[in-house]
Amino acid sequence: MTDKLKENVLADVQERGVSFVNLQFTDIHGGLKSTTIPSEQLEDSLNRGTWFDGSSIQGFARIFESDMYLLPDPSTFAVIPWEKGVARVICDVYAPDGKPFEGDPREILKRALKAASDMGFVFNTGPELEFFLFRPENGPTTTPVPHDVGSYFDFSPRDKASRVRSDIIDALGEFGLTVEMSHHEVAFGQHEIDFRYDDALKTADNAMTLKHTVKAIAQQNDLYATFMPKPVFGMNGSGMHTHQSLFTEDGKNAFFDPDDEYKLSKVAKNFIAGQLTHVKEMIGILAPTVNSYKRLVPGYEAPVYISWARKNRSALIRVPAYSEGREKSVRAELRCPDPSCNPYLSFAVMLIAGLDGIKKNLQPPSSVEEDVYEFDDAKLKELYIDTLPSSLSEAITAMENSEIVRATLGKHTYEAYLKAKKAEWDEYKIQVTDWEIKRYLELL
Repeated sequence: MTDKLKENVLADVQERGVSFVNLQFTDIHGGLKSTTIPSEQLEDSLNRGTWFDGSSIQGFARIFESDMYLLPDPSTFAVIPWEKGVARVICDVYAPDGKPFEGDPREILKRALKAASDMGFVFNTGPELEFFLFRPENGPTTTPVPHDVGSYFDFSPRDKASRVRSDIIDALGEFGLTVEMSHHEVAFGQHEIDFRYDDALKTADNAMTLKHTVKAIAQQNDLYATFMPKPVFGMNGSGMHTHQSLFTEDGKNAFFDPDDEYKLSKVAKNFIAGQLTHVKEMIGILAPTVNSYKRLVPGYEAPVYISWARKNRSALIRVPAYSEGREKSVRAELRCPDPSCNPYLSFAVMLIAGLDGIKKNLQPPSSVEEDVYEFDDAKLKELYIDTLPSSLSEAITAMENSEIVRATLGKHTYEAYLKAKKAEWDEYKIQVTDWEIKRYLELL
């Protein structure tokens, strides 16, 4: 099958007049990296890989271990719609000995998917990425798009952003993504584009493609797109709510039980319990920046309290309502990830946490259908509802004590990631912010 795919890719290159191919991969922070080769070199790259300096990528390798190579995945080949004669292909990273590089985020997710497969499961995800469109005025600003004064699902025929979303959807179609919905989100200038639910590796690839496409199309329209979790004070932040389920290898939804009140199987409840148990340890992967914790506060529809529910959108995990005959749609939506995260690492830790719940037969607490934001401290204590870490520093501390995150990421990436996040926090905590100047300069 792979040889046939390679042949098809090479034929496509000839037929569509591709001159250059971007070999794309992702660093541990979710940054998209690439190196470009002439199309004449693609066949050799598909067969033998293309060498690059791994020491130049943060978290990849030390200077004396720098030699690595990229091996393109032909199933991800696509011509870039906004660059004439240029295509892209997503790559896996390999060490000189021919083994997959242990610190490649794509490889980390593949290992997690193998663990699921060994238990007889396929892990499917459906991430919903939110983003803001701003006007660049001498650099990025936090001014919403012209004419964009809409709110949730609003439409205006003069809304420039709706036309930009249409251009983005057309471009995503060229990459092979099936967009199911796009709409204005709650805040001014905020938008969401959802693509089809699929196996986690494919949707992680698609999430990276979407982010790259949104930024490129926005730039073409003299706009600036950002996936920063909380770019504007006083407005809702951007999340990456992720719908997830396990399927059996014969295509049945392992989360479905027709006799359960919520239509959730024992496997589903174990999975949910595993994620609730480990979410504080893995939140530093799912919400990885200092700014992420400006979003995770009460009052802006972002989950803060560790609970689950069916109708309650203030819960960390929500089980969407079941409709008759749609057994395959039964799923659990984890609402704390944000779009600044690395989707490969995020899906990996989410999956391993859920599988741990299955292995240990963990049971979730009772669902909470009331608005948790309305609970006082006494009520939260009565219901044993814990809260997520409130800062990157607290998230780092929780991750430092996590055997499950260490095992999922592997020693190399776990240590490199923690080191980078500690450095990020140390840099942030010595900054003097505009808020401090306004608050204290004249007062003190």
